[in-house]
Amino acid sequence: MSENAISNVVIGAAIEVHKVLGPGLLESAYKECLYYKLFKSGLNVVKEKAMPLMFEEVILECGYRIDLLVENKVVIEVKSVEALNDIHLAQTLTYMKLGDYKLGLLVNLTL
Repeated sequence: MSENAISNVVIGAAIEVHKVLGPGLLESAYKECLYYKLFKSGLNVVKEKAMPLMFEEVILECGYRIDLLVENKVVIEVKSVEALNDIHLAQTLTYMKLGDYKLGLLVNLTL
């Protein structure tokens, strides 16, 4: 399945989660429900995937964790904030760079 096809499923699932739960919950609640919807749809989904940082010849565990990684191709960063800002985008782009992923979705489920 291509990254674009995966993103269509993810966006549809995120919309369904938001319709059911509505705004105002914690990020962790939205993430768990989105994980469940994606898993239930038959996709391979990993929660809280650790992303080590390679520096010179050393692999460093710096605490980077992808919220959801779908089919080992698409990074999903879930937020529950009033407004997204540059740091949220930078976080998603960092995960994409560290894992050499082509597509990342920054999903805000509060609005």
